[in-house]
Amino acid sequence: MTIFEAYNHTKQKLKAAGIEDSVYEAKIIIKHITGLNNSQILTEYTKELTEFQQNNLTAILRQREIRYPLQYILGEWDFYKYKFKVGVGVLIPRSDTEILVEKCCEYLQGKTEPKILDLCAGSGCIGISLAKDFPDSAVVLLEKYPEAKRYIDSNIELNAAFNTLAVMGDIFEGDAGGQPYDLIVSNPPYIPPKEMAITSPETKFEPETALLGGEDGLDFYRAIIENYKSSLKDGGMLAFEVGINEAKCVAELLKNAGFVNVDITKDLNSIERVVTAIKE
Repeated sequence: MTIFEAYNHTKQKLKAAGIEDSVYEAKIIIKHITGLNNSQILTEYTKELTEFQQNNLTAILRQREIRYPLQYILGEWDFYKYKFKVGVGVLIPRSDTEILVEKCCEYLQGKTEPKILDLCAGSGCIGISLAKDFPDSAVVLLEKYPEAKRYIDSNIELNAAFNTLAVMGDIFEGDAGGQPYDLIVSNPPYIPPKEMAITSPETKFEPETALLGGEDGLDFYRAIIENYKSSLKDGGMLAFEVGINEAKCVAELLKNAGFVNVDITKDLNSIERVVTAIKE
């Protein structure tokens, strides 16, 4: 089987499994099993796969056919401008969350030695991306679960983000203490249990603790606003990723807590995805 034949075979298998981004995923899989970049694949598309590469491809396709996440299969994923290790026990970084990082970057422009807190940090992709973009910053990543904390530690090392500190903690058990932060950011669990049935099949393999946000999906927002407002500097920003149809509710929670300049930003699919607010 040539590289070109393997690509077409992969694309057809993924499409038959109901995977929407079958073309995109097929390209990533072929790059992964061959170790070639895009330009190399274009010039070497008639090259035969080795037996090992064919076996690897078969194994990956079998896992994707049951909708096991490609990110978990590969063990790492690109997010924003950086690469992150991911796997069972941690939420998969998604492109929607890049909008949250971009809004944080806009706010941090021009600030000297900003202090940043990433709550419910998961893989650490948000906090580490900000740490890399703002090397004079000091970033604390708070995570409750040891499985995810191990990924944060690995990703700090992978990205040489040594202006970060990963700590264990539960956002429901009080504030962060210490010096106030210029920015507090979070992509917390926000899916109501009733909506789990309509999420993508891949979501079933992700930890429920990183997905479920209480009956109305807003438990974590309430807790963060209540427990961490005192950890934010006057003029500091609180930034959230939110679920579908949650933006206005989260905005109202922030307004009721005395935050000002509450702003809602849409993602690339025109879904209201990020809510930011300033502590007066």
